[in-house]
Amino acid sequence: MLGLICVFAVARLVLSVRPLTVAAKRRGSTVSVIREYLDAFIVAGLVALFLITFVVRTFYIPSASMEPTLQIHDVLLVNEFEYRFVRPQHGDIVVFPPPIPSQSDFIKRLIGTPGDRLAVHHGVVYRNGMALKEPYTSEKPDYDLDIKNYGIYVNGTSLDPVSANVPPRSAWQAPDRIPDGYYFMMGDNRNNSDDSHEWGFAQLRGDFAAGPNKGHRAGFTGRAFLLFWPPNRIRILR
Repeated sequence: MLGLICVFAVARLVLSVRPLTVAAKRRGSTVSVIREYLDAFIVAGLVALFLITFVVRTFYIPSASMEPTLQIHDVLLVNEFEYRFVRPQHGDIVVFPPPIPSQSDFIKRLIGTPGDRLAVHHGVVYRNGMALKEPYTSEKPDYDLDIKNYGIYVNGTSLDPVSANVPPRSAWQAPDRIPDGYYFMMGDNRNNSDDSHEWGFAQLRGDFAAGPNKGHRAGFTGRAFLLFWPPNRIRILR
């Protein structure tokens, strides 16, 4: 895109400094129109470049972990700016670097925020004691889960802080609630998703507190808000 903007800018400069011949003067109105179009293209290109660089990015779906909501090869637009001003919300579809080694960001649905009590029993996800209605999932989770005793317990066994991002007890405000700054993420394809029930919490900022990426920079890349490819699946993500 930057190269195309430069081509338009050079063409605009040439039209501005090139001396007009008699024939060119007769075509002055045409040249003016061309200049106006070039100006518009340059401005639009600069705005688009700014948006792509600082506000919006694309994200390609590489796996089936978010089916049926998102399919392999879907392309999304991600708002990189939003979480600088507002807190992540329940149900957001978030792109983020995971707390485990990975060559690319992950994308999951945000299920638990700081202060939430979270549990999974008999295929139902409970948040703060209330069963969630989740029409977006492909099937019910086939595991039980509890956040308790300053840890994440899956089928009765706590996740190991060596392999999962479960912060030390000093980071918790209560033994059975998600600590400040931490988020519980789940794929919509619950039983085919590498998510928080395996690698612990995602983090909005700071460095990962535990797990194989301990000490590495954490954060949320942004919220996915639009599925724009393929054309037959274009829609706003809610």
